[in-house]
Amino acid sequence: MTTRYGMTVPFAGPLHAQADRFRELVELGYTDAWTAEADGHDGLTPLALASTWAPELRLGTAILPAFTRGPALLAQGAAALASAAPGRFVLGLGTSSNVIVERWNGIDFEAPYARVRDVVRFLREAFTGEKVTATYETFDVHGFRLATPPPEPPPIVVAALREGMLRLAGRESDGAVVNWLSVDDARRVTAIVRDAAAGAGRPAPEVVARLFVCPSTDREAVVAQAKRLVAAYVNVPVYRAFHEWLGRTDALGEHWERWDAGDRAGSLEAMPDEVVDDLLVHGTPDECRAHVARYVAAGITTPVLSIVPLADVDPVAAVRDLAPGA
Repeated sequence: MTTRYGMTVPFAGPLHAQADRFRELVELGYTDAWTAEADGHDGLTPLALASTWAPELRLGTAILPAFTRGPALLAQGAAALASAAPGRFVLGLGTSSNVIVERWNGIDFEAPYARVRDVVRFLREAFTGEKVTATYETFDVHGFRLATPPPEPPPIVVAALREGMLRLAGRESDGAVVNWLSVDDARRVTAIVRDAAAGAGRPAPEVVARLFVCPSTDREAVVAQAKRLVAAYVNVPVYRAFHEWLGRTDALGEHWERWDAGDRAGSLEAMPDEVVDDLLVHGTPDECRAHVARYVAAGITTPVLSIVPLADVDPVAAVRDLAPGA
């Protein structure tokens, strides 16, 4: 599978003023633009704009939560993007987290594995344009038909952390989306996805990795500041379970203990610097590109950079400095 090189969008500032920055991605050699969906812009609107601003880019969601839109609305949104960017849209779906689903959206975060599986199966049916009446484990659909099915159904990739979801991604979708992992972790998870796809007789899967990157040589400042960012993720239950599964209990055990006790400052002090080095790409732009290349060698087919502007890094300059052809 051809390696692609993506950037997380949108950028800081109002959406209406970002057309030139999207165009610049093409000029710099980036092939993809991917959105996330948490507490900022939704995952689809920036891509709709990108479909006209930079029609050379492939567009993807990393990810849309499977809980926060109903199945039919998910199908409509995906079909609309696939129509706006025919052959250039990849639908990334995942569980998201209990924080986003329950605390922020008031939706029960129940049976996440089954929910994602069921949504993927429903979307496959819905994209055909046939009427869907089906009972899934986590929801029922009665008589839904896409009025304008996409002429080319978009590939679906599933956000996956531990083995069950990784195998689901390989077995029932077109690949996986992963993040907050080291190069060694990437080697482990990509092998699981590939094995599951091969076992199901599916083509070689795409594995998208959102990589958090800070091109700065001020290691001390980067590591100190990044610990807050890392802590914000590894203390979310799904990510904590992921890093326990990856074998970081010894490294993060004291951090988690202090965090659970409410000692936020102490928990950051207890986080080893090496955890940041594992999970955050930093150094000179050339060192960052070399680090990204190690992820590709470990099985990642689509690295998607997410600029982390720590240590006074200018995010606009960082996009340029990290470009494939820089």
